Amino acid sequence: MSVPPPRHLARVVGSGRAVLDSPGMAERIEVSREIAASPEAVYAAISDVTRMGEWSQECYACDWHDGVTGPAVGATFDGHNRNGEHRWTTQGKVVEADPGRAFTFECSMFDVHYSTWGYRIEPTATGSRVTEWNEDLRPESALELSKQISGIDDRTERNRQTISGTLERLAAALE
Repeated sequence: MSVPPPRHLARVVGSGRAVLDSPGMAERIEVSREIAASPEAVYAAISDVTRMGEWSQECYACDWHDGVTGPAVGATFDGHNRNGEHRWTTQGKVVEADPGRAFTFECSMFDVHYSTWGYRIEPTATGSRVTEWNEDLRPESALELSKQISGIDDRTERNRQTISGTLERLAAALE
C-alpha cells in the first residue's frame, strides 16, 4: 500500500505522478575515481542494481520489479537502504542506460521523485574514469521527514562520503 506524501510536499500531475511542489535543493555532488577496468566492465557492474549492496554503504540490496530482467530506460526496482537502526525502501526508475558510458536512475518515495543518481564512465589509458553523482531534489519542507526516515542529519555530507566509499569498493571488485 502506498501512503501519499503530505500535501505540502507534492502534487499530482496529469500523468498521475507526484512532483515536488516547491523547488528542491537541487544540490549536485560529483566524485570521480580512476578504475583499472574497461568502461564496459564498469557499466555491467553498476547497471546490475542487484549488485549495489556489494559496494554501497547505505543501499544494501536492490531488486528489479516483476518482469524486469536488467537495465533499460523505464526499468524499475526497489532499493533497500539502512543507516544504523533506520531502514527504508525507495523505488528506482532507470532514465539513462548507455552501455560503457552512463547509467542514471531516479529515486522516489511515496511516488515523489526526490533524488537522481548517476554514473558517467570515460575511457582512459589504464581503464576508466568513473564519476558517480547525485542530485538532491528534496524541498526544504521535506528535510525533517527525511531525517526521521534515514537518521541522517546532513545528507549532502553523507552522500559525499558514501559515494567515495562506493567507488573504492567498486574499484576493488573490478581491478
